[in-house]
Amino acid sequence: MLKASDLTIGYEGKAVLSDLNFTVNKGDYLCIIGENGSGKTTLMRTMLGLIPPVSGKIEMTGLTQKEIGFLPQQTDVQRDFPATVSEIVLSGMVGRMKGLFYNRADRFAAARNMKRLGIEDLRSRSYSELSGGQQQRVLLARALCAAKGMILLDEPVTGLDPHTTEEMYGLISKLHSDGITVVMITHDVSAVKYATHILHVGDRLLYFGEASGFTRKDMFRTSAPGYRSHLSSHKGEQ
Repeated sequence: MLKASDLTIGYEGKAVLSDLNFTVNKGDYLCIIGENGSGKTTLMRTMLGLIPPVSGKIEMTGLTQKEIGFLPQQTDVQRDFPATVSEIVLSGMVGRMKGLFYNRADRFAAARNMKRLGIEDLRSRSYSELSGGQQQRVLLARALCAAKGMILLDEPVTGLDPHTTEEMYGLISKLHSDGITVVMITHDVSAVKYATHILHVGDRLLYFGEASGFTRKDMFRTSAPGYRSHLSSHKGEQ
């Protein structure tokens, strides 16, 4: 579905991460991991076509960048957004609309995805009144409305308590089991247990391959000072 070839990413021609070569095939669950500042979010924005590559290319097969569902990191402003759950989920259809107004099919898709994520009873509630876990379900439903088989998730469990985190991972795994291709940025190294493939970046590509082949040695491989100690706090989870 997506292929990166000799890809260098960054802003205004300045490279953040270079020489990336990886693929995302239909049915994959790819976890992108790496230290802060390694370029993970920049990579995701490049995959979405929001910023151009510095060099190299990303090729899409079977979908366009507008047909990828995206769940970004939340900001405080977004958490207080004054709209109903239904309005926010339905807004995921904007990139696929064929006219100026939502049609019956758009509203049906939004309703289906709210039911899929167990938030149909919240449809008339104000988004700003919801808990963090409920808000993430709303945004995930919105991403599904935009998606044609692939969703990109940027730190989807940040700020959630352990119980809600496991619920969110369970929802994402269920979507993957239902045929959705998942690409997820995470700082939670324990999340790699859900993945089929791992992309580990530092100031370069450190590992790309099947999750079953990702070892503790690969986890701690980096050229960034202090990264080993950062990941060591998770060693009991692997």
